[in-house]
Amino acid sequence: MKHTPLGTQDVNQLVAGLNRVARNLWWTWNQEAQEVFKELSPRSWQNLYHNAVAILHEVSDYELRVRLQHQPFAERVREVIARFESYLNEKNTWAAANAPALAENPVAYFSAEFGFHETLPIAAGGLGVLAADHAKSASDLGLPFVGISLFYREGYFQQAFNHDNWQTEYYTLLNPKNLPMEPVLNAAGEPIKCYVRLTASQVAFTAWRVNAGRNPVYLLDTNLPENEPHYRDLTLRVYGGDSTTRILQEILLGVGGVRLLRTLGCKPSTFHMNEGHAAFLTFELMREKIAEGRTLADACAATKRECIFTTHTPVEAGHDRFTPDLMRYAAGKFAEQLKISFDELMAFGRVDPKEADEPFCMTVLALKSSRAANGVSELHGQVSREMWQVMYPGKKVGEVPIGHVTNGIHLLGWMKGTIRQFWKRKLGEARVEAEDSGDTTRFWRHKNDWEADVNSPEFWARMADPNFITDEELWALRYRLRRELIEFARRRLLIQGERLTRGDFIAFDHLLNPDALTIGFARRFATYKRAPLIFQQFEHIVKLCHDKARPVQFVFAGKAHPRDEDGKRFIQHIIHLSKFTDLKGHLVFIENYDVHIARQMVSGCDVWLNNPRRPLEASGTSGMKAGCHGCLNLSILDGWWREGYDGTNGFAIGDDSHPDSIEEQDRRDSANLYKALTEEVIPTFYNRDASGLPRQWLAKIRRAMVTLVPQFNTWRMVQEYATKYYLTK
Repeated sequence: MKHTPLGTQDVNQLVAGLNRVARNLWWTWNQEAQEVFKELSPRSWQNLYHNAVAILHEVSDYELRVRLQHQPFAERVREVIARFESYLNEKNTWAAANAPALAENPVAYFSAEFGFHETLPIAAGGLGVLAADHAKSASDLGLPFVGISLFYREGYFQQAFNHDNWQTEYYTLLNPKNLPMEPVLNAAGEPIKCYVRLTASQVAFTAWRVNAGRNPVYLLDTNLPENEPHYRDLTLRVYGGDSTTRILQEILLGVGGVRLLRTLGCKPSTFHMNEGHAAFLTFELMREKIAEGRTLADACAATKRECIFTTHTPVEAGHDRFTPDLMRYAAGKFAEQLKISFDELMAFGRVDPKEADEPFCMTVLALKSSRAANGVSELHGQVSREMWQVMYPGKKVGEVPIGHVTNGIHLLGWMKGTIRQFWKRKLGEARVEAEDSGDTTRFWRHKNDWEADVNSPEFWARMADPNFITDEELWALRYRLRRELIEFARRRLLIQGERLTRGDFIAFDHLLNPDALTIGFARRFATYKRAPLIFQQFEHIVKLCHDKARPVQFVFAGKAHPRDEDGKRFIQHIIHLSKFTDLKGHLVFIENYDVHIARQMVSGCDVWLNNPRRPLEASGTSGMKAGCHGCLNLSILDGWWREGYDGTNGFAIGDDSHPDSIEEQDRRDSANLYKALTEEVIPTFYNRDASGLPRQWLAKIRRAMVTLVPQFNTWRMVQEYATKYYLTK
């Protein structure tokens, strides 16, 4: 067939549209858009952290225009742009029908980190990933939303290991021109500039806008020539520096965020604090009201009606606390602005306002200044009520005003391309069959429309039907995903320098067994998560790994905070086991954990291991990402798994209780973990029928998809926040 060359105007429109798509993180949860950018330069796509903006800089304008003369490619680009524009302009959203009161006054969501994608590494862990997934689902649901955070120009650290297998950290400078973000400009086309008082200085900041679908997330940046060097570096790194850096970052986040919104003319209906880091925003809201002539009592009451607070921390040491001296140095100006004494200012952050030696706690400030507060799972809500009962004298634990909204994940953002293609093909086949039979009522009008329903129980209920997806198809899919993980691990370990000679390279290329039960563990290496717990039964684990009939293998990844020496020792211990013991070849550690590695692991592993010291896992979300890929959870009944596990959709380590003694809990959990692994997990995985299929294992995968995936996602979570908190005052 002869193709007519595209005209200049058509090409211009495609180039402009592709640039618009690249500068909106919507492409991070749209597979077709990612495939378009990848096709332009597959190697750069792999090497540049799957960065659409960087790809368009890598490919010259001339090359792009020439490539667009290939009509099949041009049609795919045109379809991606059309879907993007349709998404942005959709009026019939959940929020339009269920939360119209928020249309003119959005929710302002403050978080010290947002973990959107490996392209933009400005998050340290699960808190940031949760914030980003919240923003993505708010966009999908049409919920008016604006995010506030900081632009850390060196992001979170990059991880490497020295010859002693000790974690070392290095930082790379992020270039905004190569990132999906843009400067916030005023009417004259110049960067907007705002100011915030830090210690004795007026510090200037600008902002970058990250487009997360329909909604903006603004990142504040103090790296300006007029600022003193230490203030320029205030937004250098995620949670970088000492307590002084931390408190100044938090003043910038809270106070600066409110001032930016005022400058932009944004009038939020609710200020949502994601953790206590942003709680200084309440002082700024009070200051505004006092400047209008209102009394402190009126200002406090009005501020309280505007704010809600989500706590993620079930352990006392995890809450930010600042000494009176540090507060006087960094935040003493608040007392003058609120027309109160310094002791009265400190009282806002003290459980006992009369206790002069008590430090200032950001969580206490947030609780005192919010109309509602919540934990992030049912158990965490209970733990939080117990922890903060002291603030509510006369109330029983059950009466403490802290509820819960269990976390979730943004499903489309975490579904690997292989899974998306699988669903696209299966639903396309189903549609053809339905058309042939004349019954099209249950199927989508467009080959991609399944994405609109992927969060619904009805979508996942079809996994229970073996006639829709057979066991053979499901097992083949699991094999493909495990193979993809193993080959990914081999490539990454090659880069890590695991081999020294050609002979080692050949051995390395056969590292890990595509037929073996593959158990994954990847998260922050905080000590309470007990990464090495499984290896307390070392000799027994070695035997399991070397069992030729029923082999087991482990893939680990994760970062320890630069100042967490114990967490680093955990990593060092696991890497040592992977290199110098009989677990070599059966245990690997992939360095530099990020969103991309997480996606590979939750999709390719057969089992997702989670063994925190209960009840210190407030929620946890990594295991939620496993379900849609057919990876089963093996977890302590803590956080979300306590709500999700029903006996048929995964595996539990122990029961719904825990001893008070840490030593006894570790001993019992280690024994229960080994018991669950040997008596339930391994037998179920390797129990094959005459056709070679593990029917019981596949039944658990189906149950996990039916019962977990439509429940533990941020579509449900954001809807719950909207109905329980955003629309209620």
